[in-house]
Amino acid sequence: MTRKTFAFVVYPGLTVLDLVGPLQVLASFAAADPSVRVAVVGETLETTDTDTPLRIAPSHTFDQVPDPSWVLVPGGGAPTLRALGDETLIGYLRQAAASAELMTSVCTGSLLLGQAGLLEGREATTHWTFLENLRAFGATPVRRRWADSGPVITAAGVSAGIDLALHLVERMSGEDAARLVQFGIEYDPQPPLGPLDWSRAPREQMRPFVDGMVRDGLAGQPELREKLLAPR
Repeated sequence: MTRKTFAFVVYPGLTVLDLVGPLQVLASFAAADPSVRVAVVGETLETTDTDTPLRIAPSHTFDQVPDPSWVLVPGGGAPTLRALGDETLIGYLRQAAASAELMTSVCTGSLLLGQAGLLEGREATTHWTFLENLRAFGATPVRRRWADSGPVITAAGVSAGIDLALHLVERMSGEDAARLVQFGIEYDPQPPLGPLDWSRAPREQMRPFVDGMVRDGLAGQPELREKLLAPR
């Protein structure tokens, strides 16, 4: 049996839930489907920082998984923006996209797909505070939990990665398989404050924080920094 690999990309400073939420979903799916294996890939096998005190280590290097069938790129804050200039990482995404069935992202991981040239002319989404920044990469921003544009699927912020991953299981193996995984991880969101009221989103309060993140993360890439700081 030919096994297909789902590669979860690791780089310094990523947001943990962007990675481990979808990873838990797909690892559960792979446990019941021997044709699928899950790999966590990075430039090296060394442990790396996240945006929490938790440090993580990849299971494989980029070189060990050169042509995965599916790829997921997590997002984050300023470290993710700095990763836009990481030619090894961006090069891996371009290389993988040449043969992968699906290239996916969570949160600002979509900016990394954009830097790799994978969002041009596509609908895409990301964390709501960075949504309009997708235009800098030729994408059409859409306010959805996930945006399925054929071979490229992007998810909104952080927790949306779990929804994306369940969508991927459904797309790969059908509704019954996705429902089984959902029961397995007991994913039944009931937040204490109820659903978000997007008409009350704190856009103005968040703007200085987001702009500061862009200036910090892209301090060494002034042209891209100005594109992302353009009026939006």
